[in-house]
Amino acid sequence: MNHSARRWYRSGVAQALTLVGALLVTAIGVTAAAAPRAQGSDAPGTVWLCRPGQPHDPCSIGLDATAVAANGAKTLVPARPAAASPFDCFYVYPTVSGEPAMNADLRIQPAEIGAARFQASRFSQVCRVWAPMYRQTTRATIAAYPDLNLPAESISTAYSSLKAGFEDYLEHHNHGRPIVFLGHSQGAAMLIKLLSGVVDHDAKLRDRVALAVVLGGDVEVKPRSTTGGSFRHLPVCTRAGEAGCVIAYSSFPGTPGASALFGRPGQGVALQSGQTAKTGVQVACVNPAAPHGGKAALEPFFLATRANAVSTPWVTYPGLYSARCKTGAEGAAWLEVTKSAGAKDKRRVAPVWPGADYGYHLNDANLALGNLVSDVAAAESTWTAAHH
Repeated sequence: MNHSARRWYRSGVAQALTLVGALLVTAIGVTAAAAPRAQGSDAPGTVWLCRPGQPHDPCSIGLDATAVAANGAKTLVPARPAAASPFDCFYVYPTVSGEPAMNADLRIQPAEIGAARFQASRFSQVCRVWAPMYRQTTRATIAAYPDLNLPAESISTAYSSLKAGFEDYLEHHNHGRPIVFLGHSQGAAMLIKLLSGVVDHDAKLRDRVALAVVLGGDVEVKPRSTTGGSFRHLPVCTRAGEAGCVIAYSSFPGTPGASALFGRPGQGVALQSGQTAKTGVQVACVNPAAPHGGKAALEPFFLATRANAVSTPWVTYPGLYSARCKTGAEGAAWLEVTKSAGAKDKRRVAPVWPGADYGYHLNDANLALGNLVSDVAAAESTWTAAHH
């Protein structure tokens, strides 16, 4: 990458990550002074962003949505957290920390609260959501390494911190319950490392995986296989309702460019999980709306803002998007998202920003959040049937 291109990427990454943090904070209306702190940690150093029963838990509040049709008609879509789900969700949030150091500390701040509500809270309908704070690589560090070939020290610090939180969760909180894993972007990369290093080789622990949703992190498989890349045993999902498998994708409106940070093996976000091979592997894509393949309608959910003119915390747009998985040369794969409605449809369209190499990365989860919650519910039913 030449100097001018590198400078553009650095600017773009910094702007994109800054926008993410700003959008998340604005969407939920919190300030640094108002940010709640985690309540109670059972192991030294563990701080819980989300924890069942915790006051002001961002992963379990405000789920009602308004469905806005193409003609502007609005319908209430009520939703509530599950009263007593037998399943846990373990969530790892994406890059949001605006701290100036290489790695974040464990203070709960508005950006982490926003990420949890933006991406994880709707899963509380089907599981109890746990999310530890971890010492993620900050936006400032990533902006300095626009190709995401980050210092090994920063990745090691982030992963060790997350692993400690997961081990605390297993020892003190899980009590043998089945687990759904959730992660996006840097969170997905750390989750790939965690699943590969802790879960995949442990048959008993692997048997408790109801589903893993690993978005924008480049899960990899061997060509024409469901395993063999990121994981030896955990397969990517191939049918609706399948349990013990992985849903993974990066969303784009078309083929990711040669320098894309997502959807291509051995570059970009793949480097954060130590996946450096460019040949002999294929990036995985599972359509959350049609795990068996083909094109299907997406069920997007976004946190509402004043511009949406709705009274609920969430807004959804039925029939606005559809998607299918596509593959390309050199192991590329992506979820190709298209607008299904006509030109007169004035509903929100997710931005491709700050450039084509990012695709719809900022909204990987939200473009299909309704589908993903349904996928989790279906996998839980399958898991329960198989274990009783």
